[in-house]
Amino acid sequence: MPEKQISIKQWIENFDAGKYNGKDCDTQCEAGWYDWFCKDTSLRNKTYKLTPKIKQVAKLLGDEFCEKHYLFFKNNCPMNGDLYDDFRFCSMKDGAVIYTIAPSLGYASVKGLSSVWGAENDFDKELVQGSWKDVIAFFQAKQ
Repeated sequence: MPEKQISIKQWIENFDAGKYNGKDCDTQCEAGWYDWFCKDTSLRNKTYKLTPKIKQVAKLLGDEFCEKHYLFFKNNCPMNGDLYDDFRFCSMKDGAVIYTIAPSLGYASVKGLSSVWGAENDFDKELVQGSWKDVIAFFQAKQ
């Protein structure tokens, strides 16, 4: 997880101001990359690919949530499948992960599907798995 957490709201402001434009590893770690198996040079493009999805979910969760939570990124390497990325929303208060959101899974059996895991069921199973539209519908239902 990032050493210095900033709120999701501040992260979006920083992104929009170009703070995470750099392709260097330090900039992308500041953007929130925590763990990855891909090339370091791929991180910037991944940040830019994930940001519209972060913004979509953040808008649905609202300003209060986004002021009290931070995010970080992880690039995953399943044993049976391809690399895939997720982003996680965590409590600023205690660092607890609230949601893990994967826009496109890499596991062979569910390749390309989106998923959300969450603290509300203790990460016991997916809260939703399907298309990105299913993920958006899940968060819309929370409004």
